[in-house]
Amino acid sequence: MARPQMLKLPEVLTEISMSRAAFYRMRARGQGPRLVKLPNGQLRVRRTDLDAWLTECETTAA
Repeated sequence: MARPQMLKLPEVLTEISMSRAAFYRMRARGQGPRLVKLPNGQLRVRRTDLDAWLTECETTAA
């Protein structure tokens, strides 16, 4: 079984066209895709979590 793709935060920000500051403000409001904190402190987002979050955003906007 293949491991899920983990995206670095800059990759996520590029994909959703958002600044780091705006992303963290959104996260402070309890919104945004689920983050995974690695043992070394780096943050990752699973591709499946990002896709699910984007789909939820589309549904909310409709």
